[in-house]
Amino acid sequence: MFYLGIDVAKAKLDCSLLLNETSLKRKSKKVTNSQTGFTELLTWLVKQDIKLTDLHVTMEATGIYHEQAAQALHDAGARVSIVNPVKVKSLGSTLAIRTKTDGVDSFLIARFGLLCKPDAWVPPAPEVRVLKAFLARQEAISEDLQRERNRQEKIQIVSAPERVHKSLSDSINFLQMQLKQLQQEIDEHIDRHSALKEDLDLLKSIRAIGPQVGKAMLSVMQTHSFKSAEQLAAYLGLVPVERQSGSSVFGRARLSKAGPPEIRAKLYMAAIVAIRYNTHVKALYERLRNRGKSSMSALGACMRKLVHLCFGVLKSRMPYDENYANIA
Repeated sequence: MFYLGIDVAKAKLDCSLLLNETSLKRKSKKVTNSQTGFTELLTWLVKQDIKLTDLHVTMEATGIYHEQAAQALHDAGARVSIVNPVKVKSLGSTLAIRTKTDGVDSFLIARFGLLCKPDAWVPPAPEVRVLKAFLARQEAISEDLQRERNRQEKIQIVSAPERVHKSLSDSINFLQMQLKQLQQEIDEHIDRHSALKEDLDLLKSIRAIGPQVGKAMLSVMQTHSFKSAEQLAAYLGLVPVERQSGSSVFGRARLSKAGPPEIRAKLYMAAIVAIRYNTHVKALYERLRNRGKSSMSALGACMRKLVHLCFGVLKSRMPYDENYANIA
C-alpha cells in the first residue's frame, strides 16, 4: 500500500507520496485544485508505477475545497480518507514538527495516513449533495434577511430618506420571495427521492424535531458516515469537555462547539421545545436540574439526547416511540 498526503488549498494541491513505509522516502507534486490538476496528478501517479487500488489518499477537511479532489481520486479507484485537521496537528506536535509549509504539511498528512489508517471516505449520493447545497443557500438567504430586518428596525429610530425605507422594504420582499421559492424546491427535491423522504419522516417522528431541524440533521447524517450516536454528537460539538488537573484546576465542563454552529442553533431551539413536549427529553432535563446542574448544562445534554434519538431512528429504521421505556 502506498500513502499519499494532500494539503488542500483553494487554488492548489501539495502532494507527498510515501515510497517506503520504513524509511519514509517520498516524492512531491504540486497541481492546481481543478479537473485539469486532478488529471495531472493521476497521470503522475501512474508514472510512479502505482496502481490506484493500492493507494491510500489522506487529506484534511477544508470546507468545500477538498470535495472535488476527493471525488476524483475516489472515482479513479483510490482509497480516500478525509480527516479532522486537529488530529493531524496533534500528530505533528507529537513528532515535534515545528516547520509549517505546505510541503511539510502534505508529508505530515501522508504520515498520518500511514500511522493511523483512517477510515475510507464514502461520497454522499448526488441527491444528498444537492440537498446540502439547497440548505446552505437557504441558510445564507435567511441570514441576509435577518440583517436587512435589523437595518429596517434601526432606521425607524433615526431620520432616514424615504428612498432608504423603500430600498430596505424591496430587499426584504425579494429575500422573502427567494426563501419561499427555495423552500418549495427543497420540498420537491425531497419528495422526488423516496430515501430522503423516508429518512425525513423518521426524524420528524421525534417530538420537537420539525421540518427545518430534520432537514439539517438529514443533510449532516447523509453526508458523513457515523458509526455511533456519540460520533455524531462529537461532530456537532455537543460533547462535554472537562478541564481538571490535581487540586488546583477544576473548570466547569463545557460543550466542545467544534461542529457547524448553525445546526447547533437549530438543535438548541429544538431542545427548548423538547423539554416541554418530549417525554424522554423532559425527564432528562428535570433529572439533571434536580441534581444541581445549571439550566444551560441540562439543555446541552438535551441537545445531545435529541441527536442520539435522530441517530437511533435512522439506524433502527423505526419511528420514534414516545412510550418506549427506560430511555436515558
